[in-house]
Amino acid sequence: MGEQAIAAQRPRAALAFDPLIVLAALGLVACSLVTLKGAGGVAYSHRQALYAGIGVVVMIAVAAFDYSLLRRFWYVLYGIAVALNLVVLALPEQPGTGARRWIPLPLFQLQPSEVGKVLLILTLAAVAVDRSRRQSELRTIVRVLLLALLPALLVVAQPDLGTGLVYLTVAVAVLFFAGIGWKQLTALAVLAVIGVVMALAVAPALGVNVLKTYQKQRLTTFVDPPAVCHTQTDQTCYQLQQSLIAIGSGEKTGRGVGGATQTKFRFVPEAQDDFIFAVVGETYGFVGAALVLALYALLIWRTLRIVTIAKNLFGTLVAGGILAMFMFQVFLNVGMTIGIMPVTGVPLPLLSYGGSSVLVTFLALGLLESIHIQARMSSASKPRALI
Repeated sequence: MGEQAIAAQRPRAALAFDPLIVLAALGLVACSLVTLKGAGGVAYSHRQALYAGIGVVVMIAVAAFDYSLLRRFWYVLYGIAVALNLVVLALPEQPGTGARRWIPLPLFQLQPSEVGKVLLILTLAAVAVDRSRRQSELRTIVRVLLLALLPALLVVAQPDLGTGLVYLTVAVAVLFFAGIGWKQLTALAVLAVIGVVMALAVAPALGVNVLKTYQKQRLTTFVDPPAVCHTQTDQTCYQLQQSLIAIGSGEKTGRGVGGATQTKFRFVPEAQDDFIFAVVGETYGFVGAALVLALYALLIWRTLRIVTIAKNLFGTLVAGGILAMFMFQVFLNVGMTIGIMPVTGVPLPLLSYGGSSVLVTFLALGLLESIHIQARMSSASKPRALI
């Protein structure tokens, strides 16, 4: 293929967004707007539409940028992630919650733990690429895990256990896509189990409370709800019970906005964010829930494809980290609404209400599109075989 033909292909490749990712994202936003209108009111829906509009602009801007250039600035990105989570810990606790998770801004509240997800993925991907060539596999594993552990602990201290688990999941995913052996990954799983046992049983026996009472309750409730939910005043059990009632009452096609009494009368807790999937189940039934899950499946499939076509290892690891972030958040959030995962504050990407979550998700999608575009441009610049 001649140089003119290659040059002619490059502009087309530069505009080569993955349309299915865009379709899945916009479909989830549409589902969010419809659900929020019934669950939280028109004001929630309008603000979510504004966040999504800004998010689309962010996605397009990031997609037009060569993601590979971010690799050399991982120190800065990591520093920003740590600094933001330190700042939020220095702020006063929010009345009624005892949490410190948001930085007040003029238009919305910034949640540093959400921003830190993408910044950590970029950091760990860059470190894994650099260190894999100069150090042993064990030293790479230790370095990546230590870099993830610091911001994870800062997030857990806010307290936000669910997002802290997302950080650690991302770290393991980056190591997996970097080619770490199964023996090492198995060892990490064993260490994780030991860590949970230490936090739930050994540490309290020694007078050290690693987790708050409600956090330990959330981790144990889903294992044996009848044994744990021995009183109706138990907040965690109440949330789970109301979520199950809402989803079960939706049946095949849902009860509609007017008939969704669990949502309408505010029995479903945090209906606009943490338990929005329960609202979908009650209002639109199995059909609505299946549509939402199908859109997530489409998004995850296309992300997995981008993992395989990235032009370099850095792109593969970034896409792999984003893939793990999406999969873990969806599984954890949907799982908690049906009682197979502990109750956490992890939002459902693009469906739950929240400016930080929506903007960060579109930022991640922009990185995926950048990886996709750069892969297409790299492919277009290579001469094709004559046969």
